[in-house]
Amino acid sequence: MNEHNIREVVIVGGGTAGWMAAAALSRFLNNGYTRTTLIESDEIGIVGVGEATIPPLLSFNGLLGINENDFVRETKATFKLGIEFVNWGALDHRYFHPFGTLGQDLQGIPFHQLYLRERQRRVLPDISSWAMSAVAAAQGKFVRPGRSAQYPLNQMLYAFHFDAGLYARFLRTYAERAGVHRVEGKIVDVRLRSEDGNVEAVQLADGQVVKGELFIDCSGFRGLLIEQALETGYEDWTHWLPCDRAIAAPCSHGGRLDPFTRSTAHSSGWQWRIPLQHRMGNGHVYCSAFISDDEAEQVLRSNLEGELLGEPRRLSFTTGRRKLAWNRNVISLGLSSGFVEPLESTSIHLIQAGIARLISLFPDKRFNPIERDEYNRRMQSLFEWVRDFIILHYKATARDDSEFWKRCATMDVPDSLAGRIEQFRNKARVFADAELFNTVSWVSVMLGQGIVPDGYEPVVDGLDDDKVAQAIEQMRLSMLETAQRLPTHEEFVAQCCAATNSAAQPAEIVL
Repeated sequence: MNEHNIREVVIVGGGTAGWMAAAALSRFLNNGYTRTTLIESDEIGIVGVGEATIPPLLSFNGLLGINENDFVRETKATFKLGIEFVNWGALDHRYFHPFGTLGQDLQGIPFHQLYLRERQRRVLPDISSWAMSAVAAAQGKFVRPGRSAQYPLNQMLYAFHFDAGLYARFLRTYAERAGVHRVEGKIVDVRLRSEDGNVEAVQLADGQVVKGELFIDCSGFRGLLIEQALETGYEDWTHWLPCDRAIAAPCSHGGRLDPFTRSTAHSSGWQWRIPLQHRMGNGHVYCSAFISDDEAEQVLRSNLEGELLGEPRRLSFTTGRRKLAWNRNVISLGLSSGFVEPLESTSIHLIQAGIARLISLFPDKRFNPIERDEYNRRMQSLFEWVRDFIILHYKATARDDSEFWKRCATMDVPDSLAGRIEQFRNKARVFADAELFNTVSWVSVMLGQGIVPDGYEPVVDGLDDDKVAQAIEQMRLSMLETAQRLPTHEEFVAQCCAATNSAAQPAEIVL
């Protein structure tokens, strides 16, 4: 340790973002001198609109040494193999965005290129028939692939649906056992240092003053430190992502325990359906310029599959990102750093990514700008990558049955997305080397939303037609037969990680 090492980290706000940060810091900054304090108030509610995740969360839990069965049991979780989209590309049409891989490449040629050429020769099922996760999901089946799993089971990847409030509680227990100090209280003042404008301390309503050297803002939309104190600024993405309201409500289960999230497009937005062990999570995300709040709530109520378990909760938001995720000695995580609607379950991943980048670029008290600039560059790039992928769902539609969808279909999109769409229209080329939304994701959504390529890679014509056709059919049948042998999702959960109490409880909603 030297004189410049940070000794006091203060996390402002609890919830999923705050306790994920606290748990990670307790694990990776267990150096004997860095102390982490988390401030939260039971008076301040937690808002958000989803409880679904994507596969990178497995790595986060794994790095913390969390037992997966314990985690699933304590958070009343279920498993997720992908997302089913209904009425997005067109009315009465559905497609599946699976986790994992699509088929097998042949001689270095991506599977979707082989599929597109073969589709010109004969009628083929949807490309999801070659995704093990999608095939299992369609039959309501699930198993956790082990490290020794063979093809095609080793191509299946999964994430979770969970009660985010229970996840925060689970991580709080983890973090406090590791030495994180929690302070109950409402912050009423933020003190800045006169010499450099850094946050020096926060004052609570009871008069207590909590000093720190590095502050992590997990205070939600209001951005207590990053925006209210430091006036960082916000980049508004409403032009591309016009939905600005959400209504959430839990209900009882209406059928089988599906191992996937469902997103159903309505006339002015979309509705999520997230099955947990103890209830069904539901919500309607919509654009207030095209539908009133009362009408939007009625749409939600009329599409519930079970008995309503609590009064619907309403919230407003502005899609976009904070201009700097790290400003001075404050790092924003969760809603305080920005908001991209939960269509592809990215909110928790953006928290996770922010934590990972913070740990890899952890500063000392001198706060070298090169670390801060690199953090901001990486987070901006990730936010924009997620933004473009979400915009794709709205832009690529044939729907013209409402003014909302007409607007989406005709809107301008960022040049970065426009280029990706044209690359795919031309020869189905996908350049996706980011940490999430790889080739499988872009191919699944583009084809699912009706973007049909004009051609395919010329190198595919160098392969024997009959051998390719035979290989593709063997892949499909192998996945279908494997899925038929798997236990149902309900059976797997019951055998390995059933919650001890399935009664519905109030839950945090995570945006």
